[in-house]
Amino acid sequence: MGDPPRDDEADAAEAFGELVAVVARLRRPGGCPWDAEQTHESLVTYLVEECYELVDAIESGDVAGMREELGDVLYQVLFHADIAAVEDGFDVADVARDTAAKMRSRHPHVFGDAQVSGVDDVVASWDALKRAEKSQRQSALDGIPPGLPALALAQKTLQRARKGGLVALPEPDAAAPSTEAELGTALLAIVEQAAAHGLDAERALRLAVRERDAALRATELRATERAEGA
Repeated sequence: MGDPPRDDEADAAEAFGELVAVVARLRRPGGCPWDAEQTHESLVTYLVEECYELVDAIESGDVAGMREELGDVLYQVLFHADIAAVEDGFDVADVARDTAAKMRSRHPHVFGDAQVSGVDDVVASWDALKRAEKSQRQSALDGIPPGLPALALAQKTLQRARKGGLVALPEPDAAAPSTEAELGTALLAIVEQAAAHGLDAERALRLAVRERDAALRATELRATERAEGA
């Protein structure tokens, strides 16, 4: 048996249940017509907007804003879960249980007998467990959401490529930006130059990432074919 819930956990569970009930009430007959007609697809824009508003509150240090925006993101999660309960055969309880089980399995040093010596060991263990869970993936680059903003997509693609041994981290260039402020200024200057030439910086980077992704996958495939032919 697990430990009994603390008072704050019991309070959180009660408040969570209250919000679940609010979402259900709004979407059921006699509730709100707008809420009732929403779909997963129609809510995507709102989910993205709420996430960006939360990021803005975090980065600006707006604690009150964080509280509000965390609530808005949570509401979006529960909204999608309620739609799923009606249309897709799972509900918010399934989502919560699945996530709790996944977090337990990825933290064997907390919920099991695994031993770690520090953060690096934790990250290595996490990556190994994720690879085992996603063993059906054919490439180290599989599973990266293509809808990410271009810069986030570029960072994620290169990070995965490094972890998969497809590329190495380059040596620091003395002429390159070495602080966040310098990098931000350099990136902004590139965006300004793109605008001056009538180019879409977001699209340009996304296309470049797609080309790099294809090249990395080709390299990965050749390495696999050589290994299988050896």
